[in-house]
Amino acid sequence: MPGRSPFLPSRRRALELALGGLCGLSLPLQFVRDAGAETADPAAQAGSLVPQAGEAYESHGLSIFGDLALPADFPHLPYAYPAAPKGGIFIEQAGFNTFNTFNAFILKGDPASGLGLLFDTLMTSSSDEPDALYGLVAEKVAVSADRTLYRFFLRKEARFHDGTPIKASDVAFSINLIKTKGHPILRQGLRDLESVEAEADDIVRVRLRAGHSREAPLTVASQPIFSQAYYKTHNFEETTLEPPLGSGAYKIGPFEQGRFIAYARVENYWGKDLPINRGRHNFDTIRYEYFNDRKVAFEAFKAGVFTYREEFTSILWATGYDFAALKEGKVKRETIPDLYPRGTQGWFFNTRRGKFKDPRIRRALGYAFDFEWTNANLMYNLYKRTVSYFQNSPMEARGLPSAAEIAYLDPFRKDLPEAVFGEAVLPPVSDGSGQDRTLLREASEQLRQAGCTRKGNKLLLPDGKPFEIEFLGFETSFQPHTAAYVKNLKLLGIDADYRVVDAAQYKRRTDEFDYDIVVERFGFGLTPGEDMRLIFGSESAAIPGSRNVSGIALPSVDALIEKALVVDTRENLTEICRAIDRILRAHYFWVPMWNNPNHLLAFWDLFQRPQRPPRYDVGALTTWWFDPEQAKRIGWRKP
Repeated sequence: MPGRSPFLPSRRRALELALGGLCGLSLPLQFVRDAGAETADPAAQAGSLVPQAGEAYESHGLSIFGDLALPADFPHLPYAYPAAPKGGIFIEQAGFNTFNTFNAFILKGDPASGLGLLFDTLMTSSSDEPDALYGLVAEKVAVSADRTLYRFFLRKEARFHDGTPIKASDVAFSINLIKTKGHPILRQGLRDLESVEAEADDIVRVRLRAGHSREAPLTVASQPIFSQAYYKTHNFEETTLEPPLGSGAYKIGPFEQGRFIAYARVENYWGKDLPINRGRHNFDTIRYEYFNDRKVAFEAFKAGVFTYREEFTSILWATGYDFAALKEGKVKRETIPDLYPRGTQGWFFNTRRGKFKDPRIRRALGYAFDFEWTNANLMYNLYKRTVSYFQNSPMEARGLPSAAEIAYLDPFRKDLPEAVFGEAVLPPVSDGSGQDRTLLREASEQLRQAGCTRKGNKLLLPDGKPFEIEFLGFETSFQPHTAAYVKNLKLLGIDADYRVVDAAQYKRRTDEFDYDIVVERFGFGLTPGEDMRLIFGSESAAIPGSRNVSGIALPSVDALIEKALVVDTRENLTEICRAIDRILRAHYFWVPMWNNPNHLLAFWDLFQRPQRPPRYDVGALTTWWFDPEQAKRIGWRKP
């Protein structure tokens, strides 16, 4: 989505801007030639001691359930090749939007892609673990017995790009600045933070409220660190195209607004030799190319203007990869299983608008979408139907609720639809004709029961106004799919259309909730936490720029989210999330779309990589490296 800050709360979108993948499978990757990498996996031998409840402890990292895989003396991340050479360039498409600011931390503006590369954090993630952080700027953390006090001990060598040291006062300044003036969603993510202050130049003292969410310390440790001195002369609350002072492995290089932005590797980056960074940050330049048109972007990839692409358009994957460079072996294609649960996508109704208040109306509109026809005729049967808000994860509700789920649901029974306690709600299955008469008749009957009436060819809402729907988007990729859906809505008498606006207008309208229906995609990973508040919580429904696009505001969901944020075992978390899934699905806030169980990758044959990928990431940007001999062999030249 345009304008999405890389630091909006999500563990999987920390500085390395990681993609998802899942655990320990032997993926069909073409592994590095002559790498000579170490093969031992420290994670398999770590046997980290899980801190016991009620005991103070000191650690080199943090994990939601306390189970770090790597020991304090790990030599490097097990999926990184520590001797990877540095150099070359990695070029990726930046989506179909633009940018007008390098400030990704406020509501205003469309931030450039890749800004997370600029800023270090107290701790950073391992792409082998779903919910763990290891020390970066902070060498270690001491945690109080009641889990409310966290003291982070900073590395004395940590530096900003101008050579000034990163002090505890900079960390405290940064977190307080985001909590008071940052993007509303960033502020919400710090709601459990009571105070942060410098105890000494190299010690940050963080106090969390009693009963805080288990994710709160990780959220604090993942915040970007700014220079307090820099912001004495720069206004944090304004958009800007002046490159900010950072401390990370990259800094902003050449850029042209709306066309491209490049990041240059910092040669004397203070943290380059830390175990967490060995074998990472291997490209001298990371560049993002911007395009307004999907077809133009694909032609640019074919010409080598950008060199790495994850394909999301099924017709292109099925029919478009027959160009000369691929036939000659200069471009490679790979299909890699993506088992990381991040693929929930759908058309979401804005229930802040009266026409979508009645769940019977929302349910009826779902019957007009023929997924089976769409998948066969527009997507080459590459996709599976999405059914759950926790798609492809253990949290997905299936069949009848378990006894544990019932126990969580029962306190809210009088306020919940009966369907919550039956078989998990599934979208209808069509006959694949594109115009299933049985489903359309069922939709018409549900609309009638909700008080809608027919006047000639027009459907009227219960208040007598014509039923009109605008699908809002910022690029044309969903136009064919939406057109087929709109056709069936028109048969029901609904005046529907698909409107494409520029990225800036789309961001403004969605920030202000000025839409009927938008497409949203999200995933909670293997340990759903604070993100559920942002997407399903009543409080976020009223926050400008919120990801709660439907305006979901259900006390039962709020209460279960609060339980999920403090629960002490994965088993209990799973049962709570299944209960939440049942409630949301029975309220029909969306028309679920589809998901692809694979990463579809295409890239110019310029790269080498470690012997195995990260368990939860493709690893291209973070652990691959450029091979100049390969580039010379295939005749590729830097644009």
